[in-house]
Amino acid sequence: MTQAPPEAVPTGNTFDKYGSTNPVVRRLMTRFHGDLDELWRRAGPASVLDVGCGEGVLTQEWAERLGDRRIVGIDLHDPKLQAEDPKLRAEWQKRGRPNLEYRAEEATSLSFADKEFDMATAIEVLEHVPDPDATLAEMARVARRWLLVSVPREPLWRMLNLARGAYWGSLGNTPGHVNHWSRVGFVSLLTRHGKVEEIRSPFPWSMLLVRVD
Repeated sequence: MTQAPPEAVPTGNTFDKYGSTNPVVRRLMTRFHGDLDELWRRAGPASVLDVGCGEGVLTQEWAERLGDRRIVGIDLHDPKLQAEDPKLRAEWQKRGRPNLEYRAEEATSLSFADKEFDMATAIEVLEHVPDPDATLAEMARVARRWLLVSVPREPLWRMLNLARGAYWGSLGNTPGHVNHWSRVGFVSLLTRHGKVEEIRSPFPWSMLLVRVD
């Protein structure tokens, strides 16, 4: 699996899994994307807040799917995402739609009203944040019906890194991953914020659809 240089990928990511040409990565991402789409269709959201949207790859795709219904993507400030010079086309400027808005925000103190969105998502985000419980609490506050979340499944994720000879110095931990969950542990975390309606396990991730209490 070829690593992108850190300066090439925004917001703390170390690998562009969506843009990878590696056949193994592409096969894994096809399964991941398939399960994600099925959970999305089950939720049928009328509006979406995408927390930790990164470059906006999924956010833009969902915006197209939503038609004229609202979607907002948020992430921490990063010049690779939002260029201050309007002549420059950073990642968010490349992925705009009339129904899509991007904002630089902190996930534990969202500026949105209670139940402002039908669904809040955090796809491959919670492993990076210092306080995942606080992040989920804010997501549940602004969501009327659904949370859709995914994280790497541990210890499988670290074992796969070690098997491919990566991150030996940190025992296979991907840089930037500060939280680690087994499938059981992740389900337990999400039950504090709603009812887990469906669990998917596309190798090597855990993916949950949660109905907000």
